[in-house]
Amino acid sequence: MTGPLLTQKVHEALCAAARAGVSTVACSLDLDRSMTTVDVGIVEWLWQGQRFPYLETCKDRTIYHWTDGNFQSVARFTTALIKLVPTTWGPPTFEIDGIKMLPTALVSPYADAERKVGLIQPRGKVILDTCGGLGYFAAWCLQGQAREVLSYEKNSDVIWLRGLNPWSPETGKGLTLTEGDIAQQILSLPGDSIDAILHDPPRFGIAGELYSQVFYDHLARVLKRKGKLFHYTGTPNKLTSGRDVPNEVMKRLRQAGFIAAPNGDGILAAKR
Repeated sequence: MTGPLLTQKVHEALCAAARAGVSTVACSLDLDRSMTTVDVGIVEWLWQGQRFPYLETCKDRTIYHWTDGNFQSVARFTTALIKLVPTTWGPPTFEIDGIKMLPTALVSPYADAERKVGLIQPRGKVILDTCGGLGYFAAWCLQGQAREVLSYEKNSDVIWLRGLNPWSPETGKGLTLTEGDIAQQILSLPGDSIDAILHDPPRFGIAGELYSQVFYDHLARVLKRKGKLFHYTGTPNKLTSGRDVPNEVMKRLRQAGFIAAPNGDGILAAKR
């Protein structure tokens, strides 16, 4: 992180301190990763020897970063609006055209990733992280002492978000992040080279190829015998169309050579 990150909650705390005439305030400028002390003035505030203005408008569900002498929202628009979004837990999620990439509204996305990574027992393993997102799976794999994490993310804007998110892991030290579509990149991975897989694809309607029999056959090809796979599915379309995506996934995984069973909001499988 190269500068402070502001949310509405933090900005309101700074403004309240200024109105009360308080000279310093303790707050977090890295999305609750750590705490710091800010010197508060009437028209600006001081942090690490640099002066920053108060925002005229500070929106909810928005994270601001300091760039080119101004606070700007951590958002980009190319083919879609992609935006880093604060959560009540600290570790942020992100949105694509207003749709939150959040498995559940009940648990921190970081804690949710911790549970799922625990299912594949990362210690000493080479792990394929198919759809890297903000990197929370990769972060917990590294903390779980994985030998190597091969992470893929095809959206350059999401990779940009990772660079500003203090909860996203740095590359190097066991983590390789490749900008590319795993549906294509997996073709170049050698067989029996992966110890465990974490597969967290976009919903079926956006990335149907990542739910295909062809792709699952490739997952089985690169995974070592008895290697574990966690596949996030959620329950898309269940209420609107009655379609049972998790069950469809299980059938295809079994056809590819996996033993598969439901686990939470996904499927836990092992290669026969």
